[in-house]
Amino acid sequence: MDKNFQEEQFTGIIKFTPPLYKQRYQFIKDLVEKYKPKKVADLGCADCTLLWMLKFCSCIEVLAGLDICASVMKEKMHRLSPLPVDYLQPPERSLTVTLHHGSVAHKDPCMLGFDLVTCIELIEHLEESELKKFPEVVFGFMAPSLVVISTPNSEFNPLLPGVTLFRHPDHKFEWNRVQFQSWALEIARHYGYSVEFTGVGHPPRGMENVGFCTQIGVFVRKYTQTSESAQSETPTEGVYKTVFRAVYPSLKDEKYLQNAVVSEVIFTAQIIKRRLLDRLMSEHEEYNDDTTERKSKFQPLMNCFSEDLGKLVVEKSMEPFVKGSVVYIPLTTIFSFPKVIQLCGTFEKLCKLIAGKVTLSSDGSAMMFNTEHE
Repeated sequence: MDKNFQEEQFTGIIKFTPPLYKQRYQFIKDLVEKYKPKKVADLGCADCTLLWMLKFCSCIEVLAGLDICASVMKEKMHRLSPLPVDYLQPPERSLTVTLHHGSVAHKDPCMLGFDLVTCIELIEHLEESELKKFPEVVFGFMAPSLVVISTPNSEFNPLLPGVTLFRHPDHKFEWNRVQFQSWALEIARHYGYSVEFTGVGHPPRGMENVGFCTQIGVFVRKYTQTSESAQSETPTEGVYKTVFRAVYPSLKDEKYLQNAVVSEVIFTAQIIKRRLLDRLMSEHEEYNDDTTERKSKFQPLMNCFSEDLGKLVVEKSMEPFVKGSVVYIPLTTIFSFPKVIQLCGTFEKLCKLIAGKVTLSSDGSAMMFNTEHE
């Protein structure tokens, strides 16, 4: 929550590269790469920077942010909206991003079902009454598989220029390592989690005894919470206010899948058509000399194949051919391209998705292109 305050002050003895807030966020990204959570909630999301970084992680399908200050979220939440490229090239995974205004001291059913919950530089901003309720909300009610909590290490403070009591005027406390670990171990014991301690922001050489500038606890749930116990804890009404919601386009949505398939099919067919016409033109140039005899011999080639030969090719159902001024591209040929197979899965699915979207032969076996002006 105070990511820019302290780093801008580190111009004396200490200067972190990259900045400390980036190291904290990178720690979360590395954890996401390791555990591959599908649903992630960031409590105390502030300006949504971590959420913005996590939306690019391909394993995540649901992102949620919660903060007590709605104005800070609203100022930057536009970064979480889909971009034009997301509609032009929808990914296979689905992604929904939601921001909520509320307190981590309150329970809301919208925060259930998450795999990973992050609390980056959050707990030191909580009043004593809120801090007492925090463990029950996060570990008892939400009960995710993973929880990451980071907080300042007060033992590091003497190394920071300009820091007398706390690093930020809104901090209600700052713990040393023993205090944080004692608090975290008691929570882990009570709610059935294990916890490992680490941090970011290495101390200068020779001062390793003060520990990391930011201390981190990584909690892993030991057992799966039963649906019955979760249900009994669920409040009947929500207390958070949703301030933002974005549903990204995805190939799991039939509408976007159809658009992607039609575009890919047309693109593939155009390539096949172009190669076929270029080959025919090349053959034409080989035979096209100044003699009338050779010109007359080539004339039937402008139609490329006779009607009988055209029927033979259709029966083979793979080779494109020209009949009159129309190029026929068999759907089986188009379906043989890896990208089309990847999108459709089956030939039947291909036929279903392009029906009515492209011009097909009377029997529906091939795409048709008029080459009269080519």
